[in-house]
Amino acid sequence: QVQLVESGGGLVQPGGSLRLSCAASGSILSVNDMGWYRQAPGKERELVAAITKGGSTNYAESAKGRFTISRDNARNTVYLQMNSLKPEDTAAYYCNARIYSITAGWQDYWGQGTQVTVSS
Repeated sequence: QVQLVESGGGLVQPGGSLRLSCAASGSILSVNDMGWYRQAPGKERELVAAITKGGSTNYAESAKGRFTISRDNARNTVYLQMNSLKPEDTAAYYCNARIYSITAGWQDYWGQGTQVTVSS
């Protein structure tokens, strides 16, 4: 069974930084696109940043210039470095990955979410 486990959320002051991590584990044969989404209370889940297996990246306009997505293919892990955080970045952040496993073939998986709160 494939699992995505996130870590790194927390409370930070405006202007501060956080680094989120998400590690995929299980009977994994291949990991394709990986990404980070977020969902604030009362709002729909939205894409923050995504990265292909080859390292090509895509960012939401709100994340450009402040957030950096990266991945370690050997560890099946994706990271999100968030700098210059703003109160409007407050949300639950979810990791997503398209994974080929022995038992399920290609599937999209989600992490359990990690809370990021930006407040003074």
